[in-house]
Amino acid sequence: MLTDDQWSGLLHTRATDPGAVARAYAARKRRAKLLSDKGTLFLVAADHPARGALAVGSDPLAMVDRRDLLDRLLIALANPAVDGLLGTPDIVEELLLLGALDDKVVIGSMNRGGLAGADWEIDDRFTGYTAQSIVDSGLDGGKMLLRIVNADAGTIPTLQGCADAVSELAGHGLMAMVEPLPYHRDNSGRLVLERDTAALARAITVASALGVTSSHTWLKLPAPADLKVLDATTLPVVVLGGVPSGNPDEDLAAWGKALGHAAVRGLVVGRALLYPPHGDVAGAVDAAAKVLEVGS
Repeated sequence: MLTDDQWSGLLHTRATDPGAVARAYAARKRRAKLLSDKGTLFLVAADHPARGALAVGSDPLAMVDRRDLLDRLLIALANPAVDGLLGTPDIVEELLLLGALDDKVVIGSMNRGGLAGADWEIDDRFTGYTAQSIVDSGLDGGKMLLRIVNADAGTIPTLQGCADAVSELAGHGLMAMVEPLPYHRDNSGRLVLERDTAALARAITVASALGVTSSHTWLKLPAPADLKVLDATTLPVVVLGGVPSGNPDEDLAAWGKALGHAAVRGLVVGRALLYPPHGDVAGAVDAAAKVLEVGS
């Protein structure tokens, strides 16, 4: 969908007219409400590159080609079932300059300092949007990643940063989307996601209590094997796509199962839809949209 003229125009604007970004933010037509008319929310996520998480499957640099990534995002956003985007400033601004975010929900990604594979990965400093910049840019909320590792003190500043962001966003009446994920380090020092019910339930209760109010807090969670873990919160939940399993049917089934829980409002999926193994982005997005429609 991204033509040669659009691409060359984007590169020209980036080099010659930096003020175009501010004008694009100001001119964006905002949607009146977060949820669709069906009471659901379906976002495409594209904040992985900002923390150096570029791999999909066996390709360690799958997300490096920016033109290719933007093309995939344009295809996904063209589906009317997709409510919007979760992204970092660079990607949001590129899509704004391409005119792709009118009447879409746009959630700004806030903490990307925990670079994938870095020694300090759990100390996930806020290096993207701030709460004030989200307000000033006319976005619809902010998203933060909260990886919890009991044996890593880097969790503490991340907890504090997320709590502050939740409070600030709520003070402006904006969504604070928190993604709490329990991890541990294996014998090689590699971070491993804990998928058991107890660990995820604990992460949910910690994230739910962040900030001075939970009135605008949403949770972004992996599809749990045991749906009872979702009984740990009354907050609205969106299911994340996570690292693609390589089997789209399995991913869709897991998302569909989670969508049956009353707290779950929708999907936020990135690589699994943007880089499906069969290469058909439009088809992958459409399949996820159908699962959301059935599950809701």
